[in-house]
Amino acid sequence: MNTFGRNFRVTTFGESHGAAIGVVIDGCPPGFAISENEIQYYLDKRKPGQSDFVTPRKEADAVQILSGVFQGYTLGTPICLLIQNTSMKSADYDELQEIFRPGHADRGYFEKYGIRDHRGGGRSSGRETAARVAAGAIARRYLEKEGIIISGSLTSVHGEEVPERMEQVIRDARDQGESVGGVVSLVVSGCPPGLGDPVFGKLDALIAYAMMGIGGVKAVEIGSGVMAASMTGSEHNDQITSEGYLSNNAGGILGGISSGQDILVRLSIKPTPSIRTLQQTVDTNGMERKISVKGRHDPCIAVRIVPVAEAMMALVLMDALLEQRKIIPDCRQEP
Repeated sequence: MNTFGRNFRVTTFGESHGAAIGVVIDGCPPGFAISENEIQYYLDKRKPGQSDFVTPRKEADAVQILSGVFQGYTLGTPICLLIQNTSMKSADYDELQEIFRPGHADRGYFEKYGIRDHRGGGRSSGRETAARVAAGAIARRYLEKEGIIISGSLTSVHGEEVPERMEQVIRDARDQGESVGGVVSLVVSGCPPGLGDPVFGKLDALIAYAMMGIGGVKAVEIGSGVMAASMTGSEHNDQITSEGYLSNNAGGILGGISSGQDILVRLSIKPTPSIRTLQQTVDTNGMERKISVKGRHDPCIAVRIVPVAEAMMALVLMDALLEQRKIIPDCRQEP
């Protein structure tokens, strides 16, 4: 499945070491102002090579709008965004043609399709997420005009929550040929009540689905999350007064429908699987092998997942907003 959404439909394409990656968006309302510069702003937040905390692969991630926009406004027709790949070092992956990397999708892709692109992980690479961020940029700009603001942050790394200590943990992992995981938090403010369907299209279920679709995400918490299991009903219930809710353990979603409170989401991100540490694996013939993964990799992928998670949240909310307008057409009037 390469397409996400019911109303704001996003289809990404391309591989890590292919000529380009990109996305086709169908269902974007017409007459909405958008520019390459506005999309580029968000792409620049996730692009590689910006610090010693991320992969040194340097990609400009320069976006081109190929269709669906005329004189700065959306036409209501499919929007195609293209991002050229310009900094591939495919030779770094030559030895992986017949070897599966532990913690990666290599073996799964091979078993599913009988063939795989071993260069940088091909379609399973985090490189694909640039296309999601590009699509999410359009959704975010639309939502912002509606007063819906999405913000994300890296809140812990390898159990550390102090920024300076988090940075040192990442440096230590990089220098040792290791990697570490982290926690990314998202807050959505200004979301109107009523978004999401009460049974199979619950807003929290759609958010969890979207977030778990990001490579490396192993758990999603909404509101009090796993802490809810250790609370009593009176502790967890968000009591209501004439002025609003007294707490937000539900994370802004009740019965699968947005309550109007801030939407609170936390993602647990696994350590980057590409590490120099020697590991046990097998090859395509089932023979046991040893592997030390070379190449350019993030010592902590959680750092660059922040803008990706923000983008996926935007896609979910954009889709839900357009769905709600089928029921209440004047829900948050279009800009």
